[in-house]
Amino acid sequence: MATRSLTLARNLASAYPWVAAPFIIGAPMRVMAGPELAVAVSAAGGLGFIGPGNKTSETATALERARELLAMSEIPTSLQAALKSESQVLPIGVGFQTWTDDMKTAVSAIKAHKPCAAWLFAPRNGQEEFDSWAQHIREISPKTQIWIQVGTLREALLAVKSKSPPDVLVVQGAEAGGHGRATDGIGIITLLPEVADAAQSHDIPLVAAGGILDGRAAAAALCLGASGIVMGTRFLASTEARISKGYQNEVLRATDGGVSTTRTTLYNRLRGTVGWPEDFSPRTIINKSYQEQKAGVPFDKLKVLHDDALKSGDAGWGPEGRLATYAGAGVGLIHDVKDARDIVTGVRDGAVNILRDLYPKA
Repeated sequence: MATRSLTLARNLASAYPWVAAPFIIGAPMRVMAGPELAVAVSAAGGLGFIGPGNKTSETATALERARELLAMSEIPTSLQAALKSESQVLPIGVGFQTWTDDMKTAVSAIKAHKPCAAWLFAPRNGQEEFDSWAQHIREISPKTQIWIQVGTLREALLAVKSKSPPDVLVVQGAEAGGHGRATDGIGIITLLPEVADAAQSHDIPLVAAGGILDGRAAAAALCLGASGIVMGTRFLASTEARISKGYQNEVLRATDGGVSTTRTTLYNRLRGTVGWPEDFSPRTIINKSYQEQKAGVPFDKLKVLHDDALKSGDAGWGPEGRLATYAGAGVGLIHDVKDARDIVTGVRDGAVNILRDLYPKA
């Protein structure tokens, strides 16, 4: 099993030649993961993803901005080589929520900019929807790899056995922030090895997501069979994230994530975000809105208070705040804001050092 995991990790790395081991990935967090964050992660030897915007039409603009940033930045020789290689793909990934993003608009942006990877998430019509997206993307940009996010063994098997199986399978544990499985998710330490065992005949690399914030968790995920490590919540506390200061401060403040976060659709409704497939629900840091809902305060009153909080700027977040603060259950492990480069290298070095200390003769 260990030999197979190593082979898959090497196969994955060969598709992204600028990446250093272990493979660190910046999750495509909606709005908050913009081109600045994606470029910083890739420039640090990882793979940065741009998240969905408020409109699918924003994808092309974000990819164009990423291209400009890469041209202006001091980037490693390996990344420069990737930009000039015959593959002609942008060393940046892009994510789509397939239930709401417009496929035609998304495909047009991919055709124009050729990102190296497209991460598909949250279908309304299951694997069939993913298959349609994958087929259209591969027709216009064959070297753009397809990444599909799953949160259960059933989803994973449907993906790897589908008409258009992914190049990479993102296995997300229930610890993850943002939208994940509403009721049937399970922790990454159980989910990942079960998926690895069940999908071993398909030779598709698995990357682990959910609750990974430092080198310890990264090392653990590698031992579970992951070929790469996805982080989202940790990058909320990066200088490049597109995030309000009040939101970021709450990410730094929160501790004991098993108690201070919960999965609820309340904040979607308060924000007017409707239509999410019922299988998905976001994890958020608990504040007054949730506490008062549990105490029986009517939704109409909560909505008025929420909308007033929107006008209060950074004070709208925090224990006494009312605004959505999506974050993973590992939020208590974040203590400072860092450049994305330092986060990537710190987690990578931490994982390597742990594995070397545990297995000095390996």
